[in-house]
Amino acid sequence: MTERYFTAAEVEALIPRLARIMERVMAAHTEAGAARDRLQAEQQRIAGAGGAVLDRRAWRAEQEGIERMTSEIQRGLDEIQKLGGVPKDLGLGLVDFPHLRRGEEVNLCWKYGERKIRHWHGLDEGYTGRKPL
Repeated sequence: MTERYFTAAEVEALIPRLARIMERVMAAHTEAGAARDRLQAEQQRIAGAGGAVLDRRAWRAEQEGIERMTSEIQRGLDEIQKLGGVPKDLGLGLVDFPHLRRGEEVNLCWKYGERKIRHWHGLDEGYTGRKPL
């Protein structure tokens, strides 16, 4: 059983703050993914060059950037959880909030960019199972 259940109005009151947090988290998630891709490409290049790291400073800078972005993501996720939300998909910006619908535990589902709560889904369903309120 959940600690707290939210109404659509309660979640809607959180949307401005939630949107600011999720914007940061999504940007950090995208940048961390791009940096990981660059490191992977560099690893392949290194393997092709006989195993030597050709630019150690750039390599370290990429790794430090990933660490910073990962910390930013974690801070944002912690903030969302403190608000009562459950982050679900950083690419889409999905956050669920526990809700009681006709006595049944379900999730109110918010997607980054939405200005109102208009969808819910069962606990065993996800984004593809969203239903209109």
